[in-house]
Amino acid sequence: MSMRAIIVGAGGHSKVVLEVIRAMGGHEVLGFVAPAAPGASVLGLPVLGGDEILPRLLAEGVQTAFVAMGNNQLRQEVAGKLRKMGYSLPAAIHPSALVSPSACIGQGVVVMARAALGTEALLQDFAIINTGAVIDHDNHIGAAAHVAPGCALAGNVTVGERALIGVGAAVRPGIRIGADAVIGAGSAVVRDVAAGAIVGGAPARPLRRS
Repeated sequence: MSMRAIIVGAGGHSKVVLEVIRAMGGHEVLGFVAPAAPGASVLGLPVLGGDEILPRLLAEGVQTAFVAMGNNQLRQEVAGKLRKMGYSLPAAIHPSALVSPSACIGQGVVVMARAALGTEALLQDFAIINTGAVIDHDNHIGAAAHVAPGCALAGNVTVGERALIGVGAAVRPGIRIGADAVIGAGSAVVRDVAAGAIVGGAPARPLRRS
């Protein structure tokens, strides 16, 4: 029997998460929770309302939620509130992803199609591993971090909380990327990246904030 669930968020990322959930099976997604105009829908499912309906849905027995927000900090904050309310926040893993049996995956993690998780990779709560990304052995991906499509992280890489690794970036073995850092698309990261830094290029170098 399918478990009833909701998706919190109704942007572009939520569409992909819905398709991951449908591919997994086991959940009946009732709709989305997000501020929206009356009658709004996403991929044929209704936007049920804003955050104000969350207590009522929980009281009605809808106990499972998937947080589908691309902003790392917002995703972490909203997921924390849902967990305190009593919602279950399972991981969503596309069946085409290659996941080592020794990988450890936290609550609310999303692993997209054709991603690969290597031996003893650790994904903390609410991280996103996007389409086709490679997370090699002994990687540690921090809470609410996002590894974008087509990235390649070699062995023993550490990615801090809420960090963003841009599309197609490559990270050499043993690199440490600090919390809230941003790695530009297509970058080659060959040195550690400090917390909050923005880097880009090949090799990646610090970029000025606009």
